[in-house]
This record gives sequence, structure tokens and C-alpha cells, in this order.
Amino acid sequence: METYLDLCVYNINFKCVGFHGNIFEISYFISSIDKTLTQFRRLKLNKFKLLTVYDAPFVSQINNWIHYAMNCKVEQLDLTLFPQRNAQFPLPQLFFTNSCFRDLKVAGCVFNPTAAISWKQLRTLCISEVKLDEGLIENILCGSPLLETLKLEDCYGYRRLNISSKSIKNLVFDGYLVPRYDHFEDNEVIEINAPYILSLKIESVLSLWKLRLLDVSSLVKAYLFYIFGGGYVRTREEEEEEEEKEEKEEETLKGLMLKLCHVKELQIGDYCLKALSRLEPKGFVVPSNLKFDVTSPAYSYDEFLEKNLKLITRIDRFNNT
Repeated sequence: METYLDLCVYNINFKCVGFHGNIFEISYFISSIDKTLTQFRRLKLNKFKLLTVYDAPFVSQINNWIHYAMNCKVEQLDLTLFPQRNAQFPLPQLFFTNSCFRDLKVAGCVFNPTAAISWKQLRTLCISEVKLDEGLIENILCGSPLLETLKLEDCYGYRRLNISSKSIKNLVFDGYLVPRYDHFEDNEVIEINAPYILSLKIESVLSLWKLRLLDVSSLVKAYLFYIFGGGYVRTREEEEEEEEKEEKEEETLKGLMLKLCHVKELQIGDYCLKALSRLEPKGFVVPSNLKFDVTSPAYSYDEFLEKNLKLITRIDRFNNT
């Protein structure tokens, strides 16, 4: 394990590289953070970043670090935890009431607010690998009146994503994966209702049977770079035929594209292109706003390899928790 501590006047970055789950290595990393923070009590923080594995015995230390960052009026907080033995970190209640957060990323934690969330200055929010429901999502959005960009990465547990806030202009639906230790229904259908967003990106692995768009009438740009189908993580039935799965893929893509005919710019990735190639012979008319430029940076070979490695890593982590 290697530990990097990057400290300056306005930014603190703690990163534990090499997640082997060794209790002694983690303990050493945690003690080094405690020692470092005791030397810097009066910073006005711009950014505080923590990326490490997490296990239940370390809940009090992480709580202390969050208190430290909030007492320093941190504006950008990145809390990325990789749970061991399914022990997700429960966020403290004071975390949900903060007037300094502007850019927030939370991964591998439990959202359990007991009251209304209040993030009055928050502009950008990324939630990763967290179980959410419709009520919790509404609480987050109502408590973030200035939020402009929302990214949900491999979050699960909800059926409808209702973005009624007029301030949110960018929505990134970055994967939907259910870890093996949690309940999973094989008829997962997600609906997205977001009448005021201007940009929508749907990407990564969608462990779903169907994804529907409802009201997205204000959209200007849409990007479909996802890999669709529960079969990438688990199958509904061991004997499911490939033809049936392809029909679901085509049905979902067709529904999405029909709801996106009005956007100025519509781009699709390689996986969607394969489904589209099966739809065309069946009479589906390709929208005139569709773009697929294999020479663009979005489809460079290096990025293709990097993105697929990221997907494989995510799936492997979910399947082994």
C-alpha cells in the first residue's frame, strides 16, 4: 500500500493506493491522517479529498475528519470510500446541513438524514454506489436550491428519478448496479422525468430491463454511451435467449431516441450503435439529429479502453462485495 498526502494552504488530499484490505495498513494510513490534521487546525479549506477503503472499526475517525473539514468551511468535499465486508459508512447528521458546500462527491456511504437536507450553496453533486429512494432524492433536491449538475453513479433502489428543480441543467445517469448483498428484482424499470435539464448523459452499465424518459422537453444535448442489460451482472434466468435480450435492448434504445428527436445534438456510443443497426432493417427511421463520429475525442481508442476498464472494475467490485 502506498499513501499520498498532498497538503497545501487551501487543499488537503488523502489517498490510499492499493486496496488490499490489510487492517494494519489501513490503521497506519488512518493514524497518519490524524497526525497530519492535528498540525493544521485553522485552515480555510477549498478542498478536502479522502479516498480509501473503509471498515466499521474506523467510523469514529472518519466522522472526526468530516467534522474537521466542515469546521474549516470546506467548499469542495470528496469522500470516496470502498467498503470492506459490506460495511458502508453512515454519514453523520451534521453532514446534511451545511452552507459552505459548493462541490460534493460522496461514494460508498449511507445516506440517512433524519430531517430536511440543507445545502444552500451546493452547485455540483455526485453520488456514487449509494442506495437511494424517491423520497431521499426529493429531499436532496429540495435542500439544494442552487444545484446545477447532478451525477448519479451506480446508485440504485429507486424507480423514478424526478428532477423538478429548475436550477439543475445537467444530469448524468452514470450506471445502475445493485450489489449482490442487496435485494434485486429482475423487472427493474427506471423512469426519468426532468423537464428543465439542458444536458443528459446516460452511460456505463445499466443493470436494468428498461429505461424510460418522460418529460425532457428542454433538452439541448443528449449522450447515450451506456451498456444495457442485467445480463452483464446477473441474468434473470440462466436459460434466457440472446434474441430476447436483444429485443429489450432495441425497445429501450428506440424509446429513448424517439423522446430525444427534438434535441439539437444526440450522440450514441458503440453499444447503442449495434442495437441501432438491428433496428434499421425493421423500419426504424434514424433521427436526423443523430451523431456518431468515431474520429471525435469521445470515441478515441485510448478512451474506449479506459472506459471499458472502468466498467469492468465496477462490476468486479459489486460482484465481490
